[in-house]
Amino acid sequence: MALVTLEEILRSTRKEKYAVGSFNAANHSMAEAILSVSEELGLPVILGLAEVQFRYVDLERFVPYLRQRIEGMATPVALHLDHGLSLETVYRGLDLGFSSVMIDASSFPYEENVALTRQVVRRARSYGASVEAELGQVGGGEGNLEQGTEADAAGYTDPSQARDFVENTGIDALAVSIGTVHGPFKGKPRLDLERLAEIRSLVEVPLVLHGGSGLSEDDFRRAVACGISKINVFTETSLGAAGALRELLAKGTPLGYPDLTTAAEKRIRDIVRGQLRVFGTPALKSV
Repeated sequence: MALVTLEEILRSTRKEKYAVGSFNAANHSMAEAILSVSEELGLPVILGLAEVQFRYVDLERFVPYLRQRIEGMATPVALHLDHGLSLETVYRGLDLGFSSVMIDASSFPYEENVALTRQVVRRARSYGASVEAELGQVGGGEGNLEQGTEADAAGYTDPSQARDFVENTGIDALAVSIGTVHGPFKGKPRLDLERLAEIRSLVEVPLVLHGGSGLSEDDFRRAVACGISKINVFTETSLGAAGALRELLAKGTPLGYPDLTTAAEKRIRDIVRGQLRVFGTPALKSV
């Protein structure tokens, strides 16, 4: 199975009511921690890299490394370009070998979002890749780890517009805004599950939840029950790894660099294991 598209890895999620975790890896260490859990548990994952995280790696070397690593695995993994903010970025990702790409034109007027997304879908089809897009706006900003953000209902996804958007773009997955934010959440999240259920009833493609920070296990389970198929995770793994380093350094014992990376990777693995359990992700015999 190894490397698959987003459409393939999410194909059974709606019928069987589970979600697949999309874990962003901003470097080799994070990628290895995520992929090792997939191998250990025999569970599918989506390995992501957002445009704002390109600064951490040499993209032309990193993506081929990820493809080679994934192609040697027995479990299915989608290699996903997360939050591509321009056609140039998304096309570059397709050339490099991502099996799925996200065009995030959610900050543009609706008709422009449709037009840009449609262009990406046409290009991605020639590569055999899947496309995710976003309608509505998830607050906070991708990559924000420094301050909390409140959800703004004015940016929530309009259900009737969602149906039109999917029909007019041909996307494989739709990211929706229902009360989450990127980065730390300010206050207590209150998911608009009625809105989510309505969107689910109107569109056929898998729905994606961005910005899960601050959500409880019950929040995630209810979101999945109401139609979420893909859940993005980065803030929790990134801050969790940093916390593991602080705890280790606070002990005051002599440490080498491998001690730090080992501690960070262990914390990421623990988080990924826990999230896959909460999301209800099953082993996939075929995709």
